Amino acid sequence: MDSVTHFEIPVDDPKRASAFYSKVFGWQINQWGDQKYWLAGTAASDQNGTVTAVGAINGGLAPRENLKAPTVTIKVANLESALESVKKSGGKVAVPKMPVGDMGFTAYIHDSEGNTIGLWQDAGRM
Repeated sequence: MDSVTHFEIPVDDPKRASAFYSKVFGWQINQWGDQKYWLAGTAASDQNGTVTAVGAINGGLAPRENLKAPTVTIKVANLESALESVKKSGGKVAVPKMPVGDMGFTAYIHDSEGNTIGLWQDAGRM
């Protein structure tokens, strides 16, 4: 069974949104390198960023021009197989497979209802 492993929230003002989520929920918000992306730490993690709390996930804040609505990301064992299954099951590939640093690969789909869902495959080194 594939599980939800990440979430993304669209933001207009990253500093304002970071302050909001930090103050309201106590999240640790940090910009990811020089990217226009802010990691949202919602639970304790190990040195690799893997959440150690059972049932918890971390996420990110992304510019609204890249993301129109909050999105969940589902971790899959094989991204190519998952994308083929999406197409055969009435969904569509919105953004094809792309690398995320040396951590893994992501893609975005539209499910059968038109919702955007992220997919994630670890690079295998973790």
